[in-house]
Amino acid sequence: MKQFYLITNEGKDPDRSCTGQITEYLEAHGGKVTCVDQCVDDIEQTVMRMHDGECILVLGGDGTLLRVARNVIDRDIPLLGINLGTLGYLAEVEMGAIGPALDKLLAGDYVREERMMLSGTVNSPEHTEENFALNDIVITRCGSLEILTFHIYVNGQFLNSYSADGMIVATPTGSTAYNMSAGGPVVEPSAKLLLLTPICPHTLNTRSIVLAPEDEIRIEIPQGKDGGQQSVEANFDGSHKIGLRTGDSIVIRKASKTTGILKLNTESFLTILHKKMSE
Repeated sequence: MKQFYLITNEGKDPDRSCTGQITEYLEAHGGKVTCVDQCVDDIEQTVMRMHDGECILVLGGDGTLLRVARNVIDRDIPLLGINLGTLGYLAEVEMGAIGPALDKLLAGDYVREERMMLSGTVNSPEHTEENFALNDIVITRCGSLEILTFHIYVNGQFLNSYSADGMIVATPTGSTAYNMSAGGPVVEPSAKLLLLTPICPHTLNTRSIVLAPEDEIRIEIPQGKDGGQQSVEANFDGSHKIGLRTGDSIVIRKASKTTGILKLNTESFLTILHKKMSE
């Protein structure tokens, strides 16, 4: 692999020293590097010029990589995260070990993992909108601190009504994100399944539910307390929001597309998880 796109991160690399170090190293070893600002417009414009089989290096943390994954969902272009953040599960390469990591990349010494993504379709009387997520789709309040009510259906069959601060539908990749913080299970990222986790449920017996990847989850927004209207928002990987209110619903299923993640580390997921949880 010789053609690379480097997504820069002004917030975490303000003097572009990391960007320069990576660019110089790759070019000195026969690689060609195109630097792209992380703002959405720049990424979307650059994606149109990319060719399948090239590679995107994402400089920053997991949040930056998630945003890029959503922008390249229609292209067969793998991602490699270079961590400048703190707790990174997706961005596995640390700047302190960037030389050996880039050597592996140039030599083709890596494994490509195909990570499951989610498709979420919001249905309201005014419009229908679909979007995608690699980690999770989170439905939360967008107003005052009131308890929310959700009606959950799986494959058209009523499952339960939840009173909670929100609902999380996560992929295995996203199991170590908000899902874990909300008490949901941690799952090996190459697995294929859906996680449904309530946020701060207002009951004592509500737990996460693990569903098959073929299942379809429909979350309906009913009337709230005392028959009032509820206003919520669906967050796709925390970077794209779609508003919903009483009478609307969102249908979430496994997306037909996947995200290619390049793995250079031979350590197991459990070893990496232990290290991250010990930090």
